[in-house]
Amino acid sequence: MNFNLSQIPERTAQPRTNGITMVMDKGLSVQEAKNFMSVSYPHVDIVKLGFGTSFVTPTLKEKLEVYREYNVPVYFGGTLFEAFLIRNQIDDYISVCKEFGITHMEVSDGSITIPHAEKCGYIEKLTKYGTVLSEVGSKDAAHIIPPYKWIELMRAELNAGSSYVIAEAREAGNVGIYRGSGEVREGLVQEILTQIPEEKILWEAPQKAQQLYFLELIGCNVNLGNIAPNEVIPLETMRIGLRGDTFSLYLDKK
Repeated sequence: MNFNLSQIPERTAQPRTNGITMVMDKGLSVQEAKNFMSVSYPHVDIVKLGFGTSFVTPTLKEKLEVYREYNVPVYFGGTLFEAFLIRNQIDDYISVCKEFGITHMEVSDGSITIPHAEKCGYIEKLTKYGTVLSEVGSKDAAHIIPPYKWIELMRAELNAGSSYVIAEAREAGNVGIYRGSGEVREGLVQEILTQIPEEKILWEAPQKAQQLYFLELIGCNVNLGNIAPNEVIPLETMRIGLRGDTFSLYLDKK
């Protein structure tokens, strides 16, 4: 850091296995990726090329090289996995990941219905080619999954080989673990945490109030995802008590 301050909570060091910040790149240019990484790289642990953006992004390989230069792993959004799967092109998906040097893969079923045993089979299959993150929860706001089911699905996917289970929220943060207003479904979250290790859960939290909730609940080393590139440094300050929202969180109470 640039200067000395006492009473700053200890962040895990990169390469982190918990306390990670997953950033959602929804179409940055090569130059924008360079600018972003030049200032934010110490606080970025993984980048997701959101939904199907990698399919239509020109100079994709050049952008991936930017992230590679900073040793930041990149993965394609789960919607792209689902797009390949629904077209019976799962082997093509694996080939694409190999071609572009993608070593992290997301398995999700937010837009299509996949029998859960089959989904776990894809997780197990893809672990042979890299690190798998799997997403639990539907993008359909009307599809409410009870807490016991979230726990059951998350446990099964971790057992199938997922390194992390992602708690679905979409890029807007208004489905899955959140209500349509963006409010956290607190009972759901707290029940999940009674059964699933918090270091294995990546909470999608694009809104500041959502990030604050998890920081207060779990601590500065909570895993947070779907963070906008321009919100990475503000989030890091909030993680360590250098933003008004968490200013008093780590100070000695005397």
